[in-house]
Amino acid sequence: MNSNTARLRSLRDAREVCEKYHPGLIAALEKTPLTKREGAKSSVVETYREFGGPGLLVPSKYQGPAASALDASRVQRAVGSLSPSLAVASVMHHFTVAMLFSLAETAERLTPEQIKMLSAIATDGLLLASGWAEGSTDQNILLPTVVAEKTNGGYLVNGSKKPCSLSKSMNILTASVSITDDQGRASLALLLIPADSPGISVKPFWTNPVLGAAQSHEVILKDVLVPDELVISSTPEDLHRLDDLQTAGFTWFELLTTASYVGAASTLVDLVYQHHRATPAVRAALAIRLEAAVGLVEGTAKAIDAGLSGDDSVAAVLITRYATQDLLSRVVDDAAEYLGGLAFMRSFDIAYLSSAVRALAFHPPSRASVAEQMDEYFVGQPLRLT
Repeated sequence: MNSNTARLRSLRDAREVCEKYHPGLIAALEKTPLTKREGAKSSVVETYREFGGPGLLVPSKYQGPAASALDASRVQRAVGSLSPSLAVASVMHHFTVAMLFSLAETAERLTPEQIKMLSAIATDGLLLASGWAEGSTDQNILLPTVVAEKTNGGYLVNGSKKPCSLSKSMNILTASVSITDDQGRASLALLLIPADSPGISVKPFWTNPVLGAAQSHEVILKDVLVPDELVISSTPEDLHRLDDLQTAGFTWFELLTTASYVGAASTLVDLVYQHHRATPAVRAALAIRLEAAVGLVEGTAKAIDAGLSGDDSVAAVLITRYATQDLLSRVVDDAAEYLGGLAFMRSFDIAYLSSAVRALAFHPPSRASVAEQMDEYFVGQPLRLT
């Protein structure tokens, strides 16, 4: 589908915002058919890098465009409409960038090496992969999954992350770890690990062709040495600060992930309009459900831009995510039905996008895993994700 033929107002608006931040990206992505764009050998990640994708949330102080939450959600929606794989993979980069720059802007203890590394994200197109918690069953979604042992000049890191998006294109692997000081006190630390460090390897993990271009494989760390200057550790004075930053990063993750899948569903609805399928009343009913999802995402993004934070921002993005998940299930089913059986049989795009949108339900946290905490939040209790 050519971006110039998009008939949905919200999709056209999203693509205009994407063009503002990444001029030429949409046209570059559209040069390749969706079947190749989404394949395991796709070059969409490098195309994204070429058109300045990594810098979206980088503050202007570090040569980035400093996109707002609203603009970032629209960019993700536009990218998701063209490549769900790229949208999902880039979310992992963006939420990590947002969290790290929040620390860079408010803390004075980052080392020159850390600042240098972060400063190159926008200027050099560095991509960050995330080695954080995986949201496994019965696991706290914000707890570290790799371990670090103190050694001369730094830490030896061991463990693995699967799936880890951007595993083949990453420049930096970020990881949260639990470290113990000389008094035996445990605290959280962030590690910035160059992807070419000895001891890092990538093992195939993702075998499903859906979202295959996201490069979501297993990253294995075996005795990887991370020097002290690339370790961001908490102190007794701000022992909980990095936990707060993880929560902020989690908010960005849920917001942008949801926006990405709304973008993929938007393409299906736009196809219904392009091919004049169904009646005006039926098309309008379909578009209303989609626009309700758009409104949920954009309303939450505006609230974040206005200062919503902490428990309230986490609750807001989870409400948005689960409500959108329900809306998109109906949208995808109806859009595929209205496009018809012959179109489904002859078009890779319809079957693929219908399957890709379903993956929103698989991102952590699952609805069941936070049901009790959300129930308590709705009657005034703090929100505790476990």
